[in-house]
Amino acid sequence: MNALLKRVWIGLAATLIVSLAAVVMPDQVQIDDNGRVHLGAPASPPSPSTAGPTPEPTSPPLTRDAVDEAIATAVGAAGLDPAQGRPTVAIGANSSNRTYWTAVREKSAAQSEMNAVCADLERQGWTPNPNGDRPDVPRSYKRGGWFLLVSTRGKTQAPSTASALTDSQTYLTLTGLQLNLADIPLPEITVRIG
Repeated sequence: MNALLKRVWIGLAATLIVSLAAVVMPDQVQIDDNGRVHLGAPASPPSPSTAGPTPEPTSPPLTRDAVDEAIATAVGAAGLDPAQGRPTVAIGANSSNRTYWTAVREKSAAQSEMNAVCADLERQGWTPNPNGDRPDVPRSYKRGGWFLLVSTRGKTQAPSTASALTDSQTYLTLTGLQLNLADIPLPEITVRIG
């Protein structure tokens, strides 16, 4: 009898939790015909009238050298000398999946230089963040298994090895990281009622 009572209480508690979730977040809770509750936004096909983000073109994975070349090309397209920036990640066994380039720039020009770098990355086929970055904040891109973050940042976030900045200076930074998100298992959350 105790086991039956325990199951009843657990069922009632689960029903209450799901009901509250359905009231608070109706677009995040779905109950199918079998009584299963699925948490998360429904996977609905995009309507033809709504333009969704452009999927990343399928291409072979990029090497670190190819990403470094893309960064150098984008920096050059912005009118900067890629050799004047400092790559802070040395090539080696532990650095084949990341790269980093930074240069001290005048704040008055840094935003337009960042915009030119981003425009060239898009010309090269890098896909911008589908969530829509704002123009005045760091922007992220992806291509061939790599993610690039382009940003300008001031003194408070400056690398500890960097020289001191004046009040009119900032850093223009490109950070690349290779990630394979397919290797990360994502759990499915399903609750069966009844």
